[in-house]
Amino acid sequence: MLKLLFKRPALGLISWLLLISFYLATFLNIAFYKQVLQDLPLDSMRNVLVFLSMPVVAFSVMNIVLTLASFLWLNRLVACIFILVGASAQYFIMTYGIIIDRSMIANMMDTTPAETFALLTPQMLITIGVSGILAALIACWVRINPITPALRSVLFRGANILVSALLIVLVAAFFYKDYASLFRNNKELVKSLSPSNSIVATSSWYSHQRLAHLPLVRIGEDAHRNPMMVKEKRKNLTIVVLGETSRGDNFSLSGYSRQTNPLLEKDDVVYFPRTTSCGTATAVSVPCMFSDMPRAHYDEELAQHQEGVLDIIQRAGINVLWNDNDGGCKGACDRVPHQNMTQLNLPGQCIDGECYDDVLFHGLKEYINNLQGDGVIVLHTIGSHGPTYYNRYPAQFKKFTPTCDTNEIQTCSQQQLVNTYDNTILYVDYIVDKAINILKAHQDNFTTSLVYLSDHGESLGENGVYLHGLPYSIAPDTQKHVPMLLWLSEDYQQRYQVSQTCLQKRASSEDFSQDNLFSTLLGLTGVQTQKYQAADDILQPCRGG
Repeated sequence: MLKLLFKRPALGLISWLLLISFYLATFLNIAFYKQVLQDLPLDSMRNVLVFLSMPVVAFSVMNIVLTLASFLWLNRLVACIFILVGASAQYFIMTYGIIIDRSMIANMMDTTPAETFALLTPQMLITIGVSGILAALIACWVRINPITPALRSVLFRGANILVSALLIVLVAAFFYKDYASLFRNNKELVKSLSPSNSIVATSSWYSHQRLAHLPLVRIGEDAHRNPMMVKEKRKNLTIVVLGETSRGDNFSLSGYSRQTNPLLEKDDVVYFPRTTSCGTATAVSVPCMFSDMPRAHYDEELAQHQEGVLDIIQRAGINVLWNDNDGGCKGACDRVPHQNMTQLNLPGQCIDGECYDDVLFHGLKEYINNLQGDGVIVLHTIGSHGPTYYNRYPAQFKKFTPTCDTNEIQTCSQQQLVNTYDNTILYVDYIVDKAINILKAHQDNFTTSLVYLSDHGESLGENGVYLHGLPYSIAPDTQKHVPMLLWLSEDYQQRYQVSQTCLQKRASSEDFSQDNLFSTLLGLTGVQTQKYQAADDILQPCRGG
């Protein structure tokens, strides 16, 4: 009985190929077909036929690929890879509304172990376990009866390829214009089609990575400090708080109805409510904002082997330090002193490989006290990074309730999710305020200033989209609208004749972006170089004398 129960089922090679192709084309592309229905209304018989033809094309393509692989005895391996990749891609597309492209692969490669574990949910394990792992095991378990003799096998497989090709040609003959129009007007649609989306995106990511080891391109080699600042005995200190996943819409400084910035509202900061990001993911936005390239002309490949603003500031003789609590600086701090604060694993501040942003201040006062000369300190926060928003703040910041205390954020109500996210912003408020207070405590020895700027925003389930990382062209504003603020000590304003009133007026009436950071930091620290662009320096129009 047991022997019969565990006896391997057998299929002919052609039957096996057809069955696997059908599973890949239909069951692992439900996410794709759902996306198609959003852009192709079934309001006519022609549109219905176009839609019904899509599984036929997908099936035919899969069948051709797998049949060709069978000539090299690779059909099982290719099928298993396609199933696992397709099942994983479909889960994340349907659960979080993401799109599989090169930037998403980059996000995946840059993800820390803690962030990876945060994505692991029972739903994910069950879904991918059944549709991916179990399906792949079954595909390998089924015994394939070979076609004999060899010539007959070649002819049968050749006929299989030919029929599939003819089906594709037939669909093209009737519906080419419909396909061309649909995919031309909805260019991101193809990025939902599995497993081609993951294969193309991974190939594109790899091609970019190969260029990462090109010779370093140096910029701003003429960098030097403003002679007037050099003559001053009083040192300058600037802190840059680099935010993570904080969206401008949820800052009360930006007009949000909830008071999420109670401390900063008392700090006399200049808040810029109309600020946009360079990208929708850390891997893009961080190197972009510290580079001399504006978003419109940003080149990811060049940024990977070109110096940024911190290199220039350091070359001018200013001490630079990067404290990180967010999985790395994506190349922006590679050539300046930097330290991974998460690895300290401080008791009470770090849990399961992740730390509250308070860890960024560990040893900071001592560093400042021993600082010889001017300094720029970057604090790279984990901020509001999801999906485990509830892990981003200590218990005392749980002000807005009920909260979404799970990584299965799609199972929470919209209000629970927003409550939890707003609590992270409340903690961001505390962190930035604490940095300002540290600067105030050192005003006897330093002229101080601070910049806060988040790398990108976040989607909280609006229109079924969660997290971030959508292609910039189609990403919602919530992923691109970021908070930015400046704090200048009274000493800084007087010493360098910067009008706070002028800055407030500019902030309320003008648009800004992460493109402004490069020259603003140079101007803020008094570094002179031909790379400096006065038009991008936020402070320049407000300097007197």
